[in-house]
Amino acid sequence: MSIYSSLDSIYDEIYKCMKCGNCQEVCPIYKETRKEVGAARGKITLVETLFTGEMDLSKGMDERLSLCTTCGACTQHCSCGVRFDKIILAARAEAVRKQGLHPGKKIAFKALKANRLFDTGLKFGSKVQGIAMKRIHGSDKGARLRYDFGLGLGNKVIPNIAKKPLKDELPDVIKVENPKMRVGYFIGCVTNYFYTDMGRAVVDVLTENGCEVVIPKEQGCCGTPASVNGDVESAKVMAKRNLLAFEKTDVDAIITNCSSGGESWKHVYSELFDDDPKMKALAEKWAAKTYDISEFLIHIVPFKREGLGRLERKVTYHDPCHLNRGQGITTEPREILKAIPGIELIEMKKPDRCCGMAGSFMLVHPDLSAKISDRKIEDIAQTHTDTVATGCPACRLQLTSGVENAGLQEDVVHTIQLLDQSYKAGKRRSSEAAR
Repeated sequence: MSIYSSLDSIYDEIYKCMKCGNCQEVCPIYKETRKEVGAARGKITLVETLFTGEMDLSKGMDERLSLCTTCGACTQHCSCGVRFDKIILAARAEAVRKQGLHPGKKIAFKALKANRLFDTGLKFGSKVQGIAMKRIHGSDKGARLRYDFGLGLGNKVIPNIAKKPLKDELPDVIKVENPKMRVGYFIGCVTNYFYTDMGRAVVDVLTENGCEVVIPKEQGCCGTPASVNGDVESAKVMAKRNLLAFEKTDVDAIITNCSSGGESWKHVYSELFDDDPKMKALAEKWAAKTYDISEFLIHIVPFKREGLGRLERKVTYHDPCHLNRGQGITTEPREILKAIPGIELIEMKKPDRCCGMAGSFMLVHPDLSAKISDRKIEDIAQTHTDTVATGCPACRLQLTSGVENAGLQEDVVHTIQLLDQSYKAGKRRSSEAAR
């Protein structure tokens, strides 16, 4: 019985909660709202009433269940071991089964399922984005909406849509001499359509470290937007498409640079197919072969440390929730950063504090998302660094907007982009020395 198929699956989790309120200490929602329903304890009490029959699912309850970034901080902090992440996902799935999906989300997830249609739409959007978006003067960090359109995103810095998706830029297979491994690269939507520089860095670092890279063109959205919003059927469609696409590749491993995408491959897909033994077995097979790029470079194919060029940077690192708490990856990105000559790593007070992006949460609760982001940006400002590194493209989007609006001179990048820059700097140094 999966959390995505039955509310009964989380019955035992509900009654583990002793209502101590420790979750309030770490919940980014509660810190801003100071309302009981913001914290896990409050939402657990609401879900408990569904089991007792005191309440039914309603629009009001649905709205309260949306007040969660699924950051996992409460689960990690809970002294009773309550898996609130499972509770919130099961409750949202039940809400969709009983009430249906919000019309806006239904349209969005339908587009994500129709991979070619979504791709065509983004390509068209790249050509006409200037109509709706105004680039930040003198910056390539993104643009702001010319008109808010009632979305509450008037001050949000949004990355420019790439002229060409990364999947179209790269060949199906990028070969190297005497490859150590043959790996599949799961790109993810934000990297594919917005941060193609990040994706190119991943490919360049993998090939620099002797890996042949395979890029299945059939891959699409990881399905996280649908699964975290309770649209289980849409999530299954996207998961199945990705699993079948990589099953054809005969690769040794799947590499991700997106924390949500990696968590989907490692944990979500197998739970989605709990009632489909064949697909579940396929999901479990690939879950065991999926690695975040930093995890892969530390534990599987140790990255080359010779030939790294110097980067004079003061860097602080932001832990993405789905990488840190979702996959248990915290030391690996830092080890990579510390290995790069010239980089001074300066930690924030709370590097694992949620940035407030959380995918669709930013769209549904833009003001609350911005308040959570402001706390993170204040923490970044106190480090007096010039670069923020992270392991998630969605976090990069949120942090870029935050530092730009705060007037900070911070460059926000993926950790692997810095490693790629270091390799390239090392090659330039060698070339100059040979002249």
